Amino acid sequence: MAVRLLYVILVQVLSWLTLLARGSASKDAEILALRHEVAVLRRINPRPRLDWADRAVLAALSSLLSKSLRGCRIVTPATFLRWHRRLVAGKWRQPKPPGRPPISDEITMMIVRLATENRTWGVVRIQGELRRLGHRIAASTIRRIVRGYRIPPPASRGDTWRTFLRAQADGLLAIDFLHVDTVKLKRLYAAFVIEHRTRRVHLLGVTDHPTGAWAAQLARNLAADLDDAGRRFTHLIRDRDATFTAAFDAAFASIGVRVVLTAPQAPRMNAIAERWICSLRRECIDRLLITGRSHLCHVLEAYVEHYNAGRSHQGHDVGLRAPDDDPNVIPLPTPVDRIKRTRRLAGLLNDYQPAV
Repeated sequence: MAVRLLYVILVQVLSWLTLLARGSASKDAEILALRHEVAVLRRINPRPRLDWADRAVLAALSSLLSKSLRGCRIVTPATFLRWHRRLVAGKWRQPKPPGRPPISDEITMMIVRLATENRTWGVVRIQGELRRLGHRIAASTIRRIVRGYRIPPPASRGDTWRTFLRAQADGLLAIDFLHVDTVKLKRLYAAFVIEHRTRRVHLLGVTDHPTGAWAAQLARNLAADLDDAGRRFTHLIRDRDATFTAAFDAAFASIGVRVVLTAPQAPRMNAIAERWICSLRRECIDRLLITGRSHLCHVLEAYVEHYNAGRSHQGHDVGLRAPDDDPNVIPLPTPVDRIKRTRRLAGLLNDYQPAV
């Protein structure tokens, strides 16, 4: 133990004597190098990473140190040589060609829009449509953009139910019954038909005892009215009520309308008709006391007229318009003092129109 202590003291004394023999410039360079190494070691532990500024500082200070001190640094001489070779290779490296110009954000969003709105279009079809619009884009670029937005290929990009129903809405009708209890607790039934595209409602009739013959006569009357008006529909959606007999279906089949049955206990398959019943009850029926059949007919006729001509709709296809509004006419702003109010059912329903 004493021998080791004497050896350590002797080595320390010799290092001090060597340090006294060195010049001040060498000492200052070593101090600067040590300080920078400590700063680098404090950044990330256990393995620090050197950036280009650290490399430049350490390389400049190493040229001022003696050969014996260079091997004690955190960066070896071999590392300095590797840095130098990398600088030489970077100086004589040929620049890369610029390549294709980048695609603008507007063109990118246009490609995404075409792929989203047209589910059957492939990459080449989108490329052709862009070329017709004056944009020459490579098919590989379109494929990369479509994949980047995770849009599936046309083979696995089937139409959604919403798209399918909207495409078929021009030819769809829906029929259903609603019941209302009078003041005397007598139940009355009303039949109606609603058009899917325009949401226009046709009130067919009111009765206190619905039968198959009564429903068949309503179907014949509606079929005759549609045929006389030149209105062409392809399908009629109805539930499996026993009131809808074979004669009822035959009346619509005579004008080329196919009857489609909903699944048992599945009212959502006839959601538009069910939604109209909900609106009727919330806005009108639940706020009145029905005294009889004639009173119910009057209330339903007033609400249907209000619904078709004086009430805005929230469906995407109708665009906040009433079914009887002309979709090709954009109304001009009307001054507030020239807006006329039409009262229905003693003010229970209100229509607002420009005063003539």
